[in-house]
Amino acid sequence: MNGAIVLLLRALMILALYGFLGWALYLLWRDFKRQSEAVSARQPIPLTLIEQNLENPRQLNFKKADIFLGRDPTNDVCLNDKTVSSQHARLAYHHNQWWVEDFGSMNGTYLIHEIISAPTVITNGDQLRCGLVAFEVLLESNS
Repeated sequence: MNGAIVLLLRALMILALYGFLGWALYLLWRDFKRQSEAVSARQPIPLTLIEQNLENPRQLNFKKADIFLGRDPTNDVCLNDKTVSSQHARLAYHHNQWWVEDFGSMNGTYLIHEIISAPTVITNGDQLRCGLVAFEVLLESNS
C-alpha cells in the first residue's frame, strides 16, 4: 500500500507541474496577443496630400508615420519651388493624431492660413502651405 500512495503522489505532482506549465504558457500567449493588437492599433491613419497646383495637380498617398516636405530630393514630398526650404516641414503621426512641424523655414509653414511655430494637430480637410505651395490634407477615417 505504501508503493501505491507514492505512485499516486507522483502522478499528482506531474499533473500539478503540467497544469502550472500550461497555465504559464496560456498567460504568455494571451499577453503576446494583447501586445500585438496594441502595436497594430498604433499604425498611422493613411494620409493623402492633394497639391493645389493648377498646372500639374498631384495626389500623394502615405501610410508611414513620418513624412518630410522640402525642396531636397531626399524628402518624401519634393517641392520644386524657390519659396520652399530644402528641409521645410514634417508631418508626423503620434498620439493617434497627425501633426505638422515647421523646420525653421524662411517662408514658413501655414495651416488654414495661420503660420505655425510649434507642432500642430492637423485634421481632415485642412489646408497646408509650405512657402507658396498649398496642399489639401485628407485623412482616411477609422470606421
